Amino acid sequence: MDTFDTLVSKAKASHSGRLRGLLRRGAVALVLLTVPGVAFAAVTAKGKLSGADKLLNPVWNEAKDPNARRYTFREPSPTVRPDVRTLTGHLPKELAIVALGDKGTPQKVPVSVSIAGGRTSPVTIVVPEGQQINFENKDPFPHKLYDTGNKGFGAVETAPNKSRSWTPPGPGKYEIRDQFAPSVRSWVVVEPRAIASTYPDRKGDFAIDLEPGPHKLRAYFNGEPVGQELDVVITPFPTEQPLKAPLVVAVTPSK
Repeated sequence: MDTFDTLVSKAKASHSGRLRGLLRRGAVALVLLTVPGVAFAAVTAKGKLSGADKLLNPVWNEAKDPNARRYTFREPSPTVRPDVRTLTGHLPKELAIVALGDKGTPQKVPVSVSIAGGRTSPVTIVVPEGQQINFENKDPFPHKLYDTGNKGFGAVETAPNKSRSWTPPGPGKYEIRDQFAPSVRSWVVVEPRAIASTYPDRKGDFAIDLEPGPHKLRAYFNGEPVGQELDVVITPFPTEQPLKAPLVVAVTPSK
């Protein structure tokens, strides 16, 4: 039978062994993070936006111009708050949140953009070089999309429930319009460093899957980078990691 001193010694040895094991696993994880080519499962990073209420929708502001002869606003109601009358962007469609790395890889399947209700979903997309894009017409009438820079996406009619594919010829911003519907205005940004992208909800919360390591997050609105880049470092665990700082998409001017 083990004596009390023997039991204590065994307990200490067991605890010491577990501690050494944890330290070894931690050291291995740190070493692997510095070894190129070692793949880890993607981690979901969760964050928030700052300044999203300062992003104005250009299509709506363009439409309210009396010279455009699109429509005019009635006299503002005194019971409606001024901030509600501000024509801000619709974040889930219009604000792309992009992770930037050394070089992005295009997906094997095309990125889908749907056309419905006088708009595209999403409005701004950011893709790596060589990515194919598929425009799907979900309206009961045709559309005739084209890029305003005449860079290979000519005005071709797309019938209802049909689609057309296009691969942008190189890096840069491409503005997409429709000859049949002036409200259709969207942007394709080819960014060679784009490795992942996502869209926030109406409140400005977002989640993006990233591999462990350092990354830069950047928001794109109306085809342009907005706000400030956010440096983040993702660790191999836990599988969900809240970001400590918000992603700034518009700087609030100081008073």
